[in-house]
Amino acid sequence: MQLAVGFFFLSNMFPIFLKLEGKRCLVVGAGNVAEGKIRGLLEGGASVEVVAPEAVWQIQKWSWEGALGWKARTFQPTDLDQVSMVIAATSVPEVNAEVFREARVRNVLCNSVDDPQNCDFYYPAVVNRGDLQIAISTNGRSPALAQRLRRELETQFGPEYSSWVEELGKARDLLNTHHLDTEARRKLLHEMASSEAFSSRHSRRGEN
Repeated sequence: MQLAVGFFFLSNMFPIFLKLEGKRCLVVGAGNVAEGKIRGLLEGGASVEVVAPEAVWQIQKWSWEGALGWKARTFQPTDLDQVSMVIAATSVPEVNAEVFREARVRNVLCNSVDDPQNCDFYYPAVVNRGDLQIAISTNGRSPALAQRLRRELETQFGPEYSSWVEELGKARDLLNTHHLDTEARRKLLHEMASSEAFSSRHSRRGEN
């Protein structure tokens, strides 16, 4: 299990958060599963291309609106040209495996949905609280456990963390304008982000 929040772990997986703004991402497949993957890519600011003979209504709508490009045909290896990342989300394992093989040749990162053997990376279960994101992975071993842990963390880290992280960010930017030595600045930032500081803030808001 990996928690992308600084916990120590032993694994051959490297947890990162990618900036996809403007990056060209390919999705092979256009069913309900692909729709969920595409939604996440669009929310991340990626430039999305879809290849599939048919598409569910929402993907067609995104295409009509210009939110993505849709090629209504089967996958071709050249679809991977100039692509940063690809998601293989068809219902045909052989097609997904082909996408992975061709992606490997081109050094393009690939995720094949529900097929760990044909993946360079996995989708984590994510708790979103504004700029705070907590990602959980079981290295593809048990997505069900990852989802359970996500639900538990959603209870532990409620919606109030969204505004708190925003406040911490503004405070950090303000501190950058002051001439503090590195150690004093580090200590102050850690005090502001402490559990005691959060409890005090939460108590004050509860009294209002």
